[in-house]
Amino acid sequence: MSAYVGYYAFGLQESDDADLPIPFPDDFHRDAFLGTHTGRLDITSGGHTHTATVDVEVWDATPPPQDPADWDEQADTDFESTSGQLAVWSMHTGRMDEVIKLADSGGSWRVRVSCGRAEAAALSEGQGTGVGVERYLIQFWPADA
Repeated sequence: MSAYVGYYAFGLQESDDADLPIPFPDDFHRDAFLGTHTGRLDITSGGHTHTATVDVEVWDATPPPQDPADWDEQADTDFESTSGQLAVWSMHTGRMDEVIKLADSGGSWRVRVSCGRAEAAALSEGQGTGVGVERYLIQFWPADA
């Protein structure tokens, strides 16, 4: 899937954001690679405006660790979903169409976000933007696994 990055940011949050106390991008903190709010994950990109490639995996148990040498940035956090369905949200375009299904209903999750971002950061310093230059692997698994 793709994420439209604007102002160095995109988010994953509940597919239906009507009940969220703080919907994306309100209170986005640019100083953290991975930030959390209720029902929402904020991701800070290496590039200002571009389209990132995002691969999402949902595991039944803790996935094997990712080799840090393969990624420019990694972070893990807890995540609570009320619906089990998420969507990518952009500052420019709002909610993307594709739904990420974690489960049939809500639950508690762990999430690991890994990012290859150096090339997107370099492009952003110049005049270019890229499509698929920055890549993310986002892995979810049950918190009790």
